Amino acid sequence: MAQIIKRGVLVAFDNASYTASVQILEATSTLLSNVPIATHVDNSSALPGALCAVLFFDAQNPADAVIIAMYPNGSTGLPAPPPGRVSYIAPVLIFSSFAIGSGSTSTWTIVGIANNIPTNATGVLCKAYFTSSTVGAYITVAPAGAGANSGKYLTVGNLQVSGQFLNGAGLVPLDSLGRLDIGANTGTCTTTLYVYGYTN
Repeated sequence: MAQIIKRGVLVAFDNASYTASVQILEATSTLLSNVPIATHVDNSSALPGALCAVLFFDAQNPADAVIIAMYPNGSTGLPAPPPGRVSYIAPVLIFSSFAIGSGSTSTWTIVGIANNIPTNATGVLCKAYFTSSTVGAYITVAPAGAGANSGKYLTVGNLQVSGQFLNGAGLVPLDSLGRLDIGANTGTCTTTLYVYGYTN
């Protein structure tokens, strides 16, 4: 049972199963489907047209394989910006002076805003600030649907003087639809949110 590595061209990628269809270069009529991709390969690198290295554990069994690397095919299959890094952008205002009632949460879609945040973003660098007439008020910024766990993400507060402003910044994950929840606690909070970077 000999192991071999062959070059291929990625034809399609399934993010849910983390598998791909790949055309083997040495056998142009051979299209393999449902080939697993090594988990260290970032999903934003699995672009149709990219070249890949396919490890066959058994050269006689094309179903016993894994894609171990992705690389550009000239100008095709080259992710922009590069995957797996923080990418900084000019600050984008998501909302300004938005009143969130005490104990309420407001959900905001972040991806695709002014084409600055790509749809494959998994988290954002954000700045949030708020004011409230209630001493002790605070806000949470968390992935949409975090619910009772929202306080485990970015928290800005507690306000010590009525009417003053509090600022905070951090890296917050997005939910699978690219959304954030902003929650107000202890009092109504008039909130502003900027995004100035993302991860993918």
